Amino acid sequence: MIVINVDVMLARRKMSSGELAQRVGITAANLSILKTGKAKAIRFSTLDALCQALDCQPGDLLEYRPDP
Repeated sequence: MIVINVDVMLARRKMSSGELAQRVGITAANLSILKTGKAKAIRFSTLDALCQALDCQPGDLLEYRPDP
């Protein structure tokens, strides 16, 4: 399974979800879907914007964990 670590990066950057959503140009609801792992896909443009806003690499946001 792929785990989205947006919360971790938000905490490291001391940034609110609302601020990140505004910087990335997505709704707070869509950011919430990403954060909770309920998203089925993510656009590369959104991933790019997240990395720019959080000053990180895609690997900082996405993590693979084998299914138990």
